[in-house]
Amino acid sequence: MTRRDRYAKIVLYAVLVAALIVVVGPFVWMLLSSFKSEGEIRSVPPTWWPSHWTLTNYRDLFSRLDFPQYFANSAIVAIIVTLGNLLFCSLIGYALAKLDFPGRKALFLTVLGMLMVPGMVTFVPQFVLISNMGLANSYAGLVLPFLAGPFGVFLMRQFLLAIPDDLIEAARVDGAGEWRIFWRIVLPLCKPALATLGILTFLASWNNFLWPLVVATTDDKYTLPVALALYSIGQNRIYFGLLLAGAVVVVLPVLIVFLALQRHFLRGIATTGLK
Repeated sequence: MTRRDRYAKIVLYAVLVAALIVVVGPFVWMLLSSFKSEGEIRSVPPTWWPSHWTLTNYRDLFSRLDFPQYFANSAIVAIIVTLGNLLFCSLIGYALAKLDFPGRKALFLTVLGMLMVPGMVTFVPQFVLISNMGLANSYAGLVLPFLAGPFGVFLMRQFLLAIPDDLIEAARVDGAGEWRIFWRIVLPLCKPALATLGILTFLASWNNFLWPLVVATTDDKYTLPVALALYSIGQNRIYFGLLLAGAVVVVLPVLIVFLALQRHFLRGIATTGLK
């Protein structure tokens, strides 16, 4: 390795370390600050390491909030939305990638067009539709608008294009129907794409704030982000310690899901869209 190559490698590592600090730094500060007192959190200039470790913020989190109810609501909504996207986006993606039917190209162009539409454009029509159906303040109202998304359809369609057509044709020659081909042959080959879609969908649903805030009107339907935002605001102040402790708890399930599926996630990101 020449001196120029060594310098280039050092610069590359320095840039990567700096980027890592920028990305991870706020999360480390959040975790450490969740063990600080309210006064130390508000101190200027801010400190990294707590001068006095305390669990007061976590005690307030579990005592002031009906934490099990809000956590269960978030888990129910996120799991149902994730499973719905895995099923419906896989079915639609399979149809767009491997089945020949009239209007397939037009349907795919519609999916691409929906990817370009901001979510806020459809927010009000979705809310009006859910309200007219009598599903406001219910689990159905929280999950139905998100059971299938254009990004998931596009992701699965692009991944399924890489599956050889000869494999599916051989199964058809052997007498297998489309349902059996999908469940027994195609779906097991889609683990990387399914892991990628599952992580992204779970993350978006778990952290979703605006839709549950509008649709849920009673405490028993609040999700964890909504409950944290509402109950961390006092008469004349915001309880940052409660917010930080809640943020740590909110991040943990997503981190666990990612660590469990990271191998498939990285493979899905690397292979999707090769064809």
